[in-house]
Amino acid sequence: MASFTSPMAGDKKIGVIVVDLQGDFTTFKNGSLALTGTDEAFINKVKQATQMLSGKGYPMYGAQYWQSVEHVSFFSNHAGKKPFEMIDIDGRGQVLWPPHCVQSTENARVLLDNNLFLAIVKKGKDKCYDSYSGFQDDVGDKTEMTQILKRNGIKDLIVYGIVKDFCVKATAMDAVRTLHGV
Repeated sequence: MASFTSPMAGDKKIGVIVVDLQGDFTTFKNGSLALTGTDEAFINKVKQATQMLSGKGYPMYGAQYWQSVEHVSFFSNHAGKKPFEMIDIDGRGQVLWPPHCVQSTENARVLLDNNLFLAIVKKGKDKCYDSYSGFQDDVGDKTEMTQILKRNGIKDLIVYGIVKDFCVKATAMDAVRTLHGV
């Protein structure tokens, strides 16, 4: 692991976003969409890294999937469909997922001490669209993340979490666009 000694790099304030560290993505919690390697040891490593960065003064933020049971991406909301099938909805491709991170369920809970975070931004609240990024859903409707980071003077970010090929990647890419206009 890299050595992080300061939440400032020159005149740039650096923050941290932890993306989707939720039970439904872990084997540790027998999640409905559990990813290989997300056992208790993995969760403990993420907890240690997050506590270390927080202890060094890095402002911590979270992105949390928070979906309605009626979410369009859940295969169970499409008669005769199976998990991971691709369907067309209004001219856009939609992967059908097992129901996951349903609002107010135990496996939607963030698996870290929530007191470490200045804010946890809920995403995926619109039942009609996926929302991989912590900054916006898949049609561009913004979350509060940009406003929160700007209000706190964040100029650069460290981004990590679960589902790196979807949610961590989308959050990191939107962070670059949002903070650096790239």
